[in-house]
Amino acid sequence: MIESDHHLPPVQPHDSVSHSHPHTHIHSEASLRQIVNRLSRIEGHIRGIKVMVQESRPCPDVLVQIAAIRGALDRVARLVLDEHLTECIARAAAAGNIEAEIEELKIALDRFLP
Repeated sequence: MIESDHHLPPVQPHDSVSHSHPHTHIHSEASLRQIVNRLSRIEGHIRGIKVMVQESRPCPDVLVQIAAIRGALDRVARLVLDEHLTECIARAAAAGNIEAEIEELKIALDRFLP
């Protein structure tokens, strides 16, 4: 039986009200499209696993699919990190507030990495 991740914090929309960071993240349309497309595929894959569980498919089959999603999420995280390093960190360095941006990244990585 698969348990929910009720212990995870809710995902907040990226807007000026809920966004606690003092700067705006600007990314290319191509980059955003690539990340959103990958997340959409992962979302579909998760729905497929839900169906597998509802159909009482063998646990090893479900676990293999979960591992595939983990890998896909790791690849999306890598894209987001690469984008952050090439765009946001570079922009912060040019603006003279690199220390704050690096500290923010460290906090995020502490929560992201096991």
